[in-house]
Amino acid sequence: MAKLIIEGGYPLSGVATPSGNKNAALPLLAACLLTDERITLHNLPRIRDVWTMIDILQDIGVEVEELAPHSVALCAKNLRSTSLDPLLCQEIRASILFAGPMLARRHQIRLPPPGGDVIGRRRVDVHLQSFKALGAEVDLNGGYQITTKGLRGASIFLDEASVTGTENAIMAASMAKGTTVIRNAASEPHVQEVGRFLNRMGAHIEGIGTNELTIHGTDKLHGAEWTIGPDHIEVGSLIGLAAVTGGELCVRDAGTPNLHMTRLMLERLGVHIDIQGNDVCVPGGQELRIISDLDGAIPKIDDGPWPHFPADMMSIALVIATQSSGTVLIWEKMFESRLFYVDRLIGMGARIVLCDPCRAVVIGPTKLRGSPLYSPDIRAGMALLIAALCARGQSSIDNIEQIDRGYEQIECKLLALGAHVERVDDDCL
Repeated sequence: MAKLIIEGGYPLSGVATPSGNKNAALPLLAACLLTDERITLHNLPRIRDVWTMIDILQDIGVEVEELAPHSVALCAKNLRSTSLDPLLCQEIRASILFAGPMLARRHQIRLPPPGGDVIGRRRVDVHLQSFKALGAEVDLNGGYQITTKGLRGASIFLDEASVTGTENAIMAASMAKGTTVIRNAASEPHVQEVGRFLNRMGAHIEGIGTNELTIHGTDKLHGAEWTIGPDHIEVGSLIGLAAVTGGELCVRDAGTPNLHMTRLMLERLGVHIDIQGNDVCVPGGQELRIISDLDGAIPKIDDGPWPHFPADMMSIALVIATQSSGTVLIWEKMFESRLFYVDRLIGMGARIVLCDPCRAVVIGPTKLRGSPLYSPDIRAGMALLIAALCARGQSSIDNIEQIDRGYEQIECKLLALGAHVERVDDDCL
């Protein structure tokens, strides 16, 4: 086990480039199961969740070749199993993404319960309902035994706009017999990327970027090559750490078309952001001030399905709010347990009233002080890291393996921006 030691109070400035989108990389890796031909992915983030997905693929017989530090080639020609390793699956929520491709290609899968972040109940019902609509049978017996005699097109209305649920349904329907229409589909940037990649493989998907998708099934998909786009959550995290430390930061190749709502909500917290083509620049020395609603009422930051403010940015926004003058309501609507880490911020000196599991009132600014911390999940871990970077004194963050699941070599990127941060193994302490 390792931890980060952070000496806070230093402005983070310079130029940074985000890694590839984690939430696009995971379903694109799973999509290699849809064909027996070679799939090549570029700009693949080197993070724990990606390597876990690759470990699962190799365990069932997929050939994986590392072409470069961020490029891999995969070939699922000789699959030897349709049962996934329980120990590997419990490490990652995205293991459920193997179900759609395996049903389409091999007509069966035994999937152990997926793991991942503990941020509240995370339903798999929407996945199973879609598979049943497409002609699969589900047996719940210590996991999910899903089988089909052949998938067929269907009209599907998702009871929630689930990202992974939509991706699973798209992948399964891409090789179903006939036409499938998915309504109330998720439309996040990474969902759009999955749709475009499948079309590159020979699928016929219409309506990408909307909440209604039409998929005309095909008998066979072929190999393809794809470059994964930038991670808009990492971009938002970089903006946040620059703003609260007072640094001047430019994020290159930031995927600015995906940042409209992020920019709007962070500006509500007083963060000024300059868009220069596909780059994002955060001016240094900003005086953060929360912007009240037009009638002087306390504003709110809340999340929702795309194009609303991303749920994965809520933890970052809350930390920014602790450094902004004024009062704001943070309303987490997607995951009922995601705000439980705020007690650690309160311990650092933040003025936060946790109204209930989903709402917190933040009164800023406050001078945070360094503290021993623990990362409960990917995004809360990054939020606590940002808090430590702007706090006075030294902080330590345990369980940073959670942060590693979503952020590539984070301490190296921070050191390049002037942070005083060190990764140490517990054995060295």
